[in-house]
Amino acid sequence: MRRLQQDGEVHAKRVARFGGLTPVQLMILQVLVAEGRTTASVLSRRVSLTAATLSGVLERLEERGLLQRQRDEQDRRRHWLLISEAGRALLREAPPLLPPEFSARFAALPEWERHSLTAALLRAAELCGSMEKEL
Repeated sequence: MRRLQQDGEVHAKRVARFGGLTPVQLMILQVLVAEGRTTASVLSRRVSLTAATLSGVLERLEERGLLQRQRDEQDRRRHWLLISEAGRALLREAPPLLPPEFSARFAALPEWERHSLTAALLRAAELCGSMEKEL
């Protein structure tokens, strides 16, 4: 687990050197491109962040002009999140969230092994999530 954490931190620093984006910010922009537009509550589930944590990240992205908020025409309480043109341009130049070497090595594994590793990582994430709730 420590090795995964260290490698993740090294790659996060590589990503941050590009445009000053954190991996979480990059992932949020990628989800916004894929979704077109979404609400903060849907986005928080998609990127596995609490509403409070997501709120701060969204503020920083909005301050940089990388995303926009639009009030819904029919329901004025709802706000839509959309990626801006500046966000799209930055994303086109951004490095991948996962190191290319990892993606290539993972893709070369037999299907059963990819499924097994994915299941194990999801289970580890669940265990960490339950520890968070206890703190």
